[in-house]
Amino acid sequence: MNETAMSDEAVLVTTGSQSGAYQCIRSLGMRGIPTIGVAHEPNAPFVSKYCGEFVRVPSPLDDWVAYRNALLEIVAERAVSTVIPCRETDAYLLSKYRDEFEAHVSLVVPELERLERVHDRLQLAEAATEAGVPVPETRLLSETDDWSAKSIVKSRYNLLTNDYIDSYPPESMDVTKTVVHPEPGLKPDRAAIRTEMAHDPIVQEFVEKGDEYVFAALYDHGKPLATFQHRQIRGNSYTGGGGVYRESVYIDELEQVGRALLDHLDWHGLACIEYIEDANTGEFVLVEINPRMWQSLPAAVRAGADFPYYYWLAATGQLEKIEPGYETGIGCHRLDGELGYLVSLFRDSSPHVERPPLRATLWAMIRSGIEHPHFDFSHLDDLRPLLFGAQQYLR
Repeated sequence: MNETAMSDEAVLVTTGSQSGAYQCIRSLGMRGIPTIGVAHEPNAPFVSKYCGEFVRVPSPLDDWVAYRNALLEIVAERAVSTVIPCRETDAYLLSKYRDEFEAHVSLVVPELERLERVHDRLQLAEAATEAGVPVPETRLLSETDDWSAKSIVKSRYNLLTNDYIDSYPPESMDVTKTVVHPEPGLKPDRAAIRTEMAHDPIVQEFVEKGDEYVFAALYDHGKPLATFQHRQIRGNSYTGGGGVYRESVYIDELEQVGRALLDHLDWHGLACIEYIEDANTGEFVLVEINPRMWQSLPAAVRAGADFPYYYWLAATGQLEKIEPGYETGIGCHRLDGELGYLVSLFRDSSPHVERPPLRATLWAMIRSGIEHPHFDFSHLDDLRPLLFGAQQYLR
């Protein structure tokens, strides 16, 4: 870790990816920076000894107006320096109502128009093409008639709001992560897919993937303050998803395509970009951008890239104290995610992705746990999040 920091003002941490939220609480709390956790129900990050206060708030998916107002009330009435977004809803609300929040705190978030270019995967594909970054051929489901080749159908917007979709109710907000793997040569039920996703999703060509990677960054008005890379070895499912076992890496070409896209977007704030290595060309192909703290954040901090601290430094005007850099070859696991990966061998299926053999998977998990005994929630000095999470998982 860098030098110890102290502050009288707290950082408000929202919950989404629990491992990401917990790492924010832990990183800041260990430096003497007070934290306030907010969620609609108690969860693992906020039972940590490093969480100074927990405030229960409405769920943004149940009543986003009440949730926004609750956050505004907290930052107006308490000594709070900044808010760290840990889920898509927070990234959106902090950008949309940035002026109202910045009357009380300092934020490191993009303006809403720039955020929409990232949340809208159709616009994002266009931006990647303009930046010279490889991206799968992308089109709307309603404009797709040829299903002869391998393809995937996924939401155009992860976050559904009236700002992005005119027909969506102004009082509602939702998150959709549905991905459909159509059988080549068979036309899927487009009406059913549109109904399930509540909008016209996109169709992308299926890229035969080698390895999967994350390029993470914190930007200040188009300038990179810190970057990080990891290779995703296992995800939530063998068919894909967020990383649950990752190892830190540094690859020049990945750094170039990651920076090229964010430079082109004139980005400001957090960005977690998912790339896959094209098994045929070796290119790093864009999958998506998450403009918030990410699920695999503990892997970055474990390797020495302390993004929660960097975010706090940026928000409090201490850019000169950010010391980017990290150690490569460091592995980190999310234990419940590893169990989910194992379950996916029996539960999930895809005509495009071969199911890994069970015995080899178990052995790989055991070996990586021995070689890299680092886990998102397992810290001897703070066992309550692990025990709380285990209790919830067993329920």
